[in-house]
Amino acid sequence: MNDQTAIKLTAKDFATDQEVRWCPGCGDYAILKGVQKALADIGTAPENVVFVSGIGCAARFPYYVDTYGFHTIHGRAPAFATGIKLAKPELDVWLVSGDGDGLSIGGNHLMHVLRRNVDVNYLLFNNEIYGLTKGQASPTSRKGTRSPSTPAGSVDSPLSACVTALGVGARFVARGIDRGQKELPGMLQRAHAHKGASFVEILQNCIVYNDGIFDNVVDKSIAVDAQIHVKHGEPLTFGPDDSTGLRLDPKTLRLSVVEIGVDGVTLDDIIVHDETNLMLAQMLAAMDRPDFPVAIGVLYNNPAETTYEAAVTQQNEVARSSAKINSIEELLHSGTTWTV
Repeated sequence: MNDQTAIKLTAKDFATDQEVRWCPGCGDYAILKGVQKALADIGTAPENVVFVSGIGCAARFPYYVDTYGFHTIHGRAPAFATGIKLAKPELDVWLVSGDGDGLSIGGNHLMHVLRRNVDVNYLLFNNEIYGLTKGQASPTSRKGTRSPSTPAGSVDSPLSACVTALGVGARFVARGIDRGQKELPGMLQRAHAHKGASFVEILQNCIVYNDGIFDNVVDKSIAVDAQIHVKHGEPLTFGPDDSTGLRLDPKTLRLSVVEIGVDGVTLDDIIVHDETNLMLAQMLAAMDRPDFPVAIGVLYNNPAETTYEAAVTQQNEVARSSAKINSIEELLHSGTTWTV
């Protein structure tokens, strides 16, 4: 996000002396490790990095990275981040939120920071539950979820974080997994390199209130069939030896899972991932178990011509260049005055 020359850093350069106080076994520990590695690989000096969070378990993140940080108001972190970026556009600004903080009370703020294309990186930790406030159903909780707020089972249709981000105009949308340490740091580097608002959903296990909610995606015994790792310009294949793939029906414009080598299906029938294709990104984001694998990786990457803060800065410069009054002192002495 800034143009300074990258310097050689390690993950330890971004570790603080604070005791990390998440529940033992929480997926946030793995995400913290992945973020610190990504920051080191990016190479921005810690004093030029800012982490902003709202309220929730994920919101403790700024305490655990040795950068500037703001622990702000429930759901309103994007407003603070926007102000920081407008005041100091050269800073790398990262937002950290949970599915409750970001998609419930903060849903409106998430929508506007993405549609405005503010040059920030939004990380949403999705454990499909309110962890900090003792396990109530969240906007991403599945139908039937029993919790203190839905004792008979939730009847709400859950939000898809990535579908929501795409729907409100995000130009970079990706999905990762807390334990996916091979993929997550690189994904975060790509989010950082994107000029404009980037959104990364990270599937995160809450070991206390929603343990194992993503086992049907991340369990090692089924992961090869349950996940599809999307890469720009490559066929959308998965399964053992990439023997299964996604085919797009040109008539219905719907995806289906097919076996390569069965019923005349060849690799040429498998759709190739195109990060700039919004319609394809929306279909990939919406795929879910058990009918489809869950898409992991960069789903959409189509940068806009300019960012929000760049447009505002340019607008201010034009206004200043044509202004007849350029200081408060000039304003106070510019017109009729009264003596009281």
